[in-house]
Amino acid sequence: MNIFLQQLINGLSVGSIYAVIALGYTMVYGIIRLINFAHGEIMMMGAYFAFITVFATGMPFYMVLIVSMVMAAVLGVTIESLAYKPLRKAPRISALITAIGMSLFLQNLALVIFRADPKIMPAIIPKRPIMIGPLQIGTVTVTTIALSIFFMVLLDFFVKKTKPGKSMRAVSEDKEASILMGINVNKTISITFAIGSALGALGGVLYSVAYTQVFPTMGVMPGLKAFVAAVLGGIGLIPGAMLGGFVIGMIETIAKAYISSQWSDAIVFGILIIVLLIKPTGILGKNEREKV
Repeated sequence: MNIFLQQLINGLSVGSIYAVIALGYTMVYGIIRLINFAHGEIMMMGAYFAFITVFATGMPFYMVLIVSMVMAAVLGVTIESLAYKPLRKAPRISALITAIGMSLFLQNLALVIFRADPKIMPAIIPKRPIMIGPLQIGTVTVTTIALSIFFMVLLDFFVKKTKPGKSMRAVSEDKEASILMGINVNKTISITFAIGSALGALGGVLYSVAYTQVFPTMGVMPGLKAFVAAVLGGIGLIPGAMLGGFVIGMIETIAKAYISSQWSDAIVFGILIIVLLIKPTGILGKNEREKV
């Protein structure tokens, strides 16, 4: 039982990282119906931003996190302005292909700048074990779960209670009606990309601290699993991304512990196939009628 509880805690830690990354996917999709496959690479760039900041300035963890999230937000808005904005009225497949191209571009850019060898992320969070009875929980795990939940609650408050958040909800529901009501759609989309990219950087920093490495392709697998989490919970829904992230984290951790570490990824992606076959809208998603 102690081992099982330990695995549940590990699953919460991994799932919280997937959840904050999945929020970026689901926010962008909810606004412009685009699967931003470059989101995993924004996560990777966020980890590199943190790595550079630590070595260049020696800032404490919370300052490193803020700098990384701000720089990733700027990167996300820049990508949206240069790559996605010109394709607003183009077929969806064009934007999707562009997102895949941007993903490959960021990977190769990081490969040219930072080289292929993994960089070791310094221990910017002190790694001291916290004992709760027979359970041992690391400070990195506690910090990861606490920060993820804090930013999820903060995002929920922002979307529901602030004017820009209400604008995001309005654009998500009906873009044309939002324009008629005086909402600046371009500004709203930029804010969405900024927040989503900042959350991706948060996931990247927490992931690199937990696994101690930063490398150009580090965002591929977490990005894909976060996408699975968003689809599982109901893509386009913020609560769905949170739920899906925690569920995928739990399933992956339990599969590694009790089935096989080699089969854990196959199990996660197998779940995506099952969900798409049984309930394509996800756990919290609802079927929508679309006029053609």
